[in-house]
Amino acid sequence: MFPESEYERVYTGSLINIQFLQNILQDSGINSITRDDMKSGMAAGFGGGIPHHIQLFVKKTDVEEAIPIIEKSLS
Repeated sequence: MFPESEYERVYTGSLINIQFLQNILQDSGINSITRDDMKSGMAAGFGGGIPHHIQLFVKKTDVEEAIPIIEKSLS
């Protein structure tokens, strides 16, 4: 069994939206990481993932603070 991650996905979207949200979250003191399965698959030599379908993760301890910031920023 895999260990539980300390990160939780809070948004999935285009690279432009992800970069925008990362900057907003960083300004609020929330660090984030991304996962791009398409890019990872191409780098490994095989296809996989959906284009422009990048996932944004924050630490589980920051989720309650991050979600309202994301919702407000995208409205």
